[in-house]
Amino acid sequence: MNIPFITVEGPIGVGKTSLAKAIAEYYQFYLLKEIVEENPFLGKFYTDIEEWSFQTEMFFLCNRYKQLEDINKEYLQADKPVVADYHIYKNLIFAKRTLRYEQYDKYLKIYDILTEGMPKPNIIIYLTASLDTLLGRIEKRGREIEQKIDPHYLQQLSEDYEIAMLQWEKENPLIPVIRFNGDTLDFVQNKQDLTYIFKTLDQYLQKGATTDEFTRKI
Repeated sequence: MNIPFITVEGPIGVGKTSLAKAIAEYYQFYLLKEIVEENPFLGKFYTDIEEWSFQTEMFFLCNRYKQLEDINKEYLQADKPVVADYHIYKNLIFAKRTLRYEQYDKYLKIYDILTEGMPKPNIIIYLTASLDTLLGRIEKRGREIEQKIDPHYLQQLSEDYEIAMLQWEKENPLIPVIRFNGDTLDFVQNKQDLTYIFKTLDQYLQKGATTDEFTRKI
């Protein structure tokens, strides 16, 4: 690893953005946040997944591709570290769950074209949590469009994430996946839990970095 490119991943409501923000502030990395509420199809998607899934997933794919392209030119190629609250690989997780077979086949071809040659993260932080924890956090943060999420869909999505991350590790053995359990760690309310995450991340940054300028000691 040369310049850190960290992505934080996990199902809806697990705390990806909160942790990415904390990492960016602590290590002074650039923060890349995914576009969520700007998606004009998302509210309709949560009401009728089958009807609006293709439009929703295509919007996310195109916007995340543009973000990744920009971040590569402006930061990674300029040797500036980045932490993102998503990995574009998540598009396949969501699309595979919601799209019909013929739609997914077309979507996958477009995904492969857009992501070819794009930079991959060199560290993935994977957050997990039980359905009750996810639902509680979704309710607490109060996004109106998310209040219509079907708990069954959210549970399926969590299971899909686990399968997908295991597949990612198999296909990318040199890219570490750091797992944290959101049921036992509350890094938003508990400073000790956040410190534990930073200490763990420090170990991976120090292993891969050529200098220590991108890590801070606690």
